[in-house]
This record gives sequence, C-alpha cells and structure tokens, in this order.
Amino acid sequence: MEVGKEDDEQIGKAKSHVGDIDPWTAWAYQPRTVSFLLVGACLLIWASGALQPDLSETDAVTNVKRGVWAMIAVFLGYCLLQAPSTILIRPHPAFWRLIHGIAVVYLTFLTFLLFQKRDDGRQFLKFVHSDLGVELPERSYGTDCRIYTPENPENRFKNVYDTLFDEFVIAHVLGWWGKAIMIRNSSLLWVLSIVFEMMEVTFNHMLPNFNECWWDSIVLDILVCNWFGIWFGMKTVRYFDGKTYEWVGLSRQPTIMGKVKRSLGQFTPARWDKDEWNPLSGPLRFVQVLGLVTIILTVELNAFFLKNCLWLPPRNPLNSYRLIVWWLIANPAIREYNSFLQDRKPIKKLGAFCWLSLAICIVEVLICVKFGKGLYPRPMPQWIFWFWLAAGVGLVLFLLGWIIKLYNERRQSENAKKIS
Repeated sequence: MEVGKEDDEQIGKAKSHVGDIDPWTAWAYQPRTVSFLLVGACLLIWASGALQPDLSETDAVTNVKRGVWAMIAVFLGYCLLQAPSTILIRPHPAFWRLIHGIAVVYLTFLTFLLFQKRDDGRQFLKFVHSDLGVELPERSYGTDCRIYTPENPENRFKNVYDTLFDEFVIAHVLGWWGKAIMIRNSSLLWVLSIVFEMMEVTFNHMLPNFNECWWDSIVLDILVCNWFGIWFGMKTVRYFDGKTYEWVGLSRQPTIMGKVKRSLGQFTPARWDKDEWNPLSGPLRFVQVLGLVTIILTVELNAFFLKNCLWLPPRNPLNSYRLIVWWLIANPAIREYNSFLQDRKPIKKLGAFCWLSLAICIVEVLICVKFGKGLYPRPMPQWIFWFWLAAGVGLVLFLLGWIIKLYNERRQSENAKKIS
C-alpha cells in the first residue's frame, strides 16, 4: 500500500525522536487504512444485522442506543486512522489520534446537552447511566469543625478521622500528581493549589460541599494532600527529566529482560521537554500564563458545578471518566500551548488539542450557567465580592505599571544609543 504524505511526516517524527524504526515494530507504523476499513465494515455488518434484517427482534430504544454507540465507534475508528497527529508519539501516534476523537465526541455530547432543558438533560443522562436522574442529597464538610469531640468516647477526633479517611483523599493526591505531570512547574502548581482553596471559599454559598473547616482546607488539603501530590509529581517529572533518552530497537536488545524493559518503555515518553513558562519575563507572558491558570481552575470548578446541575453523585463513574478524559486531553494540550508560547513566528496557530480543550471548557461553563439558573438563591457575601474586585483592580494596576516601566526603560536605552 502506498504511504501518504501525512504518514511520511508521522514516521519521520517517530524516527527523529526514537531513531530508525525497529524492524520488529515497523509494522505498527505502516498505514493499514484499507485493511482496517474492510475489517470495520465486516464488524458493522455483523453488529447491525444488515444482511439478516428479519432476525432483529430488539425494541426501538435498544436499536437507538446501539446505533448511537456504533456511530461513536465509527467516528473513533476514523480518528484512529485519519485524525491529525500531535506532538506526543508514545505509546503510539494512533493512541493520541484516538484521544483526539474522544475529545471531539465529548465536545459534541456537551453541545447536544447544552440545547436541552435542565430537567430533560438530567433525565437524558439515564440513558448513559441508569442510576442518574435522581436529586442529590446535600453534603457539607463544615457542619462540625471541632477537632476534639468529647461526647464521642469511641473516637474523640471523629471529625478529623472521617475527613482524613474520606474516599476522595487518594483521588485528591492522584489529581495533584497528574497536574504536576502536566504543568511541570512547582511554582504554578502551588499557585493553583492556593487559589483553588480560595475558589472554594468564594463559591461555598452556592455549593455545600465547598463549605469546609479551616483545618480541612488549610492543613489537610493544602499542606497534606496537595503537598504530597505535588511533591510526588515533581519527583516523577525530575526522574524523567534526568533520564538519558537513547532508545535502542527491540530486536537489538541482547537479552530477554532487555526486550521486556524496552517493550514496557514504549509506554513512557520518547523524550522529556522542559516547559519554560517564565511568567515574570514580561507582561504578555504573565497574561498568557495567567490564562492557563484560569482555564485549569475553570475546568476544576466545572466538575463540581456539573455534578450539582446534572445530579451526578460523587461516586458515579461518569465523574471519573470525565477526569481521565480531561487528563488525557490536557497533556498534549499543555505541551502544544507551551510550544505556542515559545514559537517566535509572527503568525501562529493553536494546536488541535489546545483548541479542543478551550472549546470543551467554554461549553461546560455554558451548561453550568444555563442549568444553574435558579439553583443558587443565596447571594455572594459582600466581602468576597469586594476582595475579588480589589484583586482585579490591583492586577490591572500592576500590569499597567509594569508596561510603563518597560516603556520608560526602552526610551532611555534608545536615547542613550542616540547620544553615544
């Protein structure tokens, strides 16, 4: 089969990152688009009963569900073979093409949901998971903030014990480990950690589970869970950053253990790029990095507002699926955004994953706004409003002062050159 131009470029990228393609694995980098098309057509014939329509006895609802899933499968199959490749090539470029397809499916699903009424949207999710469509009970972590409870002789530190051994503590740590893998900058991670706790205080009049005790928010969240997740994540980043990436083909490994290690190494990065954010290098870069922080915080807040608006229980697997999909999308998206910032060309274009991330974030926000109308009758406390207004004004003044300072320095430098 003839290799297309896009496949040539993809193989060239793979060669430039991992050396010549090994003879044992070269087959995985050769296009098999027609072969996959024929196999897919056979599967479609079998699953749809196209050649035996009289044998189908399923009801209309079941047929619609199967048809929707088949439609998604066909689209993902197309993306697996034909979608644009990203800058990530491990474990295989096709894997990231598949993630690209999943991101598009998620975006179109959110767009469909956006056009529904709130109650209809909640009931529609029953077709995705049968346990949904039921109103959620309110859960607040700040009902009793006492550290010591003498009236409970079995466990006088019950409040701390219940919070510390909450089922979401491990997920909290893993979440910050995942953010460290994506962002690779401890300063930005700590900014995100602290500002998100401020977001919880800002919106706890709207979401009961944001109402946390001071020791839960400051000690357990920031100083324990966030710190450990960031520390462990940055340890992982430094490990990969310090490795020597000299990949040797599988067939060239002299021992069985060498072949096993090389096979497992296919699921690790082909190379490790340092993300040089440098937010203090100039006002424009500061705003660009601030935009990244804002989008990440918005995605995190969307998770809680979507759960509240759509009646998604915290333990429902859809929440975990969303987080996994977002993590897989965000990894190449942040790499693309960092490359976009480093590129000195006058005309630049955001990468596909970066564009998709922004689009998904916007549609999620629109769903939260539309479905949240009337759900939050309590007004924002005045002191929170004035705090963020003062912070916004202070930020604008800071940027204006920075720009004026740089402008004056440039004029002084130009005048000095004229005099000399």
